[in-house]
Amino acid sequence: MSKNALVSFNGNKHIHTEVVLTGSKSECNRALIISALSEGLVKVDNMSNAADTVTLGNILKNISRGNPHQQTVDVGPAGTAMRFLTAYLSILPGSFFLTGTARMKQRPIGILAEALKAIGADISYGEQEGYPPLQLSGPLKQHANTVQIKGDISSQYLSALLMIAPVLEQGLTLQIQGELTSIPYVKMTLDMLEEAGITHSWSGNEISVGPQSFKEATLSVEPDWSAASYWYSIVALADNAELSLPYLKDRSLQGDSRIREIMQAFGVATTKSENGIVLKSSEKNFDDTVLDLKDCPDLAQTIIVCAAALGKNLTFTGLETLKIKETDRVLALQNELSKIGVTLTEDNLMYTLNCERLHFPDRVTFATYEDHRMAMAFAPLSLMIKEVVLEEMNVVEKSYPDFWNDLEKAGFTVREF
Repeated sequence: MSKNALVSFNGNKHIHTEVVLTGSKSECNRALIISALSEGLVKVDNMSNAADTVTLGNILKNISRGNPHQQTVDVGPAGTAMRFLTAYLSILPGSFFLTGTARMKQRPIGILAEALKAIGADISYGEQEGYPPLQLSGPLKQHANTVQIKGDISSQYLSALLMIAPVLEQGLTLQIQGELTSIPYVKMTLDMLEEAGITHSWSGNEISVGPQSFKEATLSVEPDWSAASYWYSIVALADNAELSLPYLKDRSLQGDSRIREIMQAFGVATTKSENGIVLKSSEKNFDDTVLDLKDCPDLAQTIIVCAAALGKNLTFTGLETLKIKETDRVLALQNELSKIGVTLTEDNLMYTLNCERLHFPDRVTFATYEDHRMAMAFAPLSLMIKEVVLEEMNVVEKSYPDFWNDLEKAGFTVREF
């Protein structure tokens, strides 16, 4: 049975510490695929210990190319691994059955699978049309080098296609239909490919990667800005805080580094240090009442919960992809925020907080819905609530295994039960 975490913070709300974050899951997962595609020419430095990354790394090590027997590849709950492997396995010689957890089988993969089939991949659905598990038989026999794909879906679909493009006989051009969301993640993929010797062109709604060879390179993975976001929330909710986060770069590939700008309004100042950044409490100044998070949807839970705890009736846009993540994150937020009297209403893709009935009971139990970001977004509320219970505390292993230990280092009390 999964353990729960009882989190509390005793004494004054002053936090002064240093937290060393694990490598970025987003960067690591891309680096692992790029390394595999390069057949070892590209090395990876500062590997993340996130469960999703460990899962993907082990799968890539254990795949047997050209095996005459079907190989079952189980990604568990790792969504990035499912998407990246769908593209990667389609180009390998062999037969693969790609599957995952019950929730993974509810997360759509059809847009990516159909795009791959359009250029020559042999992919079929094992159960429900458009969803995992998938049956893949390779190698891909390319008969087209251009594919149309919607821009307002998961950027991981686009990244999966872009990473295999240089090893395709004809390369690949993506024609993006509609507005491209999560642009920073697409740029991250292209920048990492460039570090590994792969060039591209991007004109209007078309991104082209020609057939080309990887060069020897080392991809150095930056710490995870998504993980940093929870510490921004903690600083925003503390009475006074100064928190050092080593090795985070002033210029980052990660779209979630936008948390620096967003959290200025929440009273968190970010300054450069010799070896990273420092977060400090500052004056809160909510000039904007609408925040567009389409470029950084993984920050949504952290920001929305923090805003609710501060009693700010903010409106958010760009949350469309939240409904197909580890859980329906919009619904999960609505359910759990109601426990402190806050509503999150949806109206024509606008999501608005109403904090008029905000209150902090002495003890609140928050469900996590098998979603790591739900656990870590709500944990900072222990600065406002005497006892916060987070169900299924092990979900944090997906992206930030040291989260509970780091909380204790910062003065929180975390008890398993």
